[in-house]
Amino acid sequence: MKIVIILAMHGMPPNDFPQKETLDYFMLHSRMENMPGPPPSVMQQQYEELDNKMRNWRRTQENDSYFYASKELAEEISSQTGYKVIVGFNEFCSPSLEDAFDVASKDGSEKIIVITPMMTRGGEHSEKDIPEAIERARKKFPDIQFSYVWPFNISKVATFLAKQIQDYY
Repeated sequence: MKIVIILAMHGMPPNDFPQKETLDYFMLHSRMENMPGPPPSVMQQQYEELDNKMRNWRRTQENDSYFYASKELAEEISSQTGYKVIVGFNEFCSPSLEDAFDVASKDGSEKIIVITPMMTRGGEHSEKDIPEAIERARKKFPDIQFSYVWPFNISKVATFLAKQIQDYY
């Protein structure tokens, strides 16, 4: 069975993205999330244009070290598991989770395992956005098995963090 791992990351705006457009992006995002119904088409179009521009902004180590750390984590997971790992971002960066699922499906995947480094419960991305993206992918690719490796065992998370403290000192 061909298995591909999708590493679901948050994403960050690049630090050299125009400040006014970053503020406009967050303002539109907030307004659209808090509207009682669907946003006006003009607002939706403005948001999508800014989202597309931000997601496709050229990333460098200097303007988005988070993007590069995400790629580094994917490489390490691939090295340790032997599986191909594709990074998908919830927001701000490309590829989106949907794009990552598309790449995995075109690669002949029979099973896609989704994992995120978001370790604790309570986050909107890990509890809502990622499962919703997986559900959309299940409908789009019914012949592929999907597994979401989350939530994590809190005791194991604590053990991992305690080990990091021990290694640091």
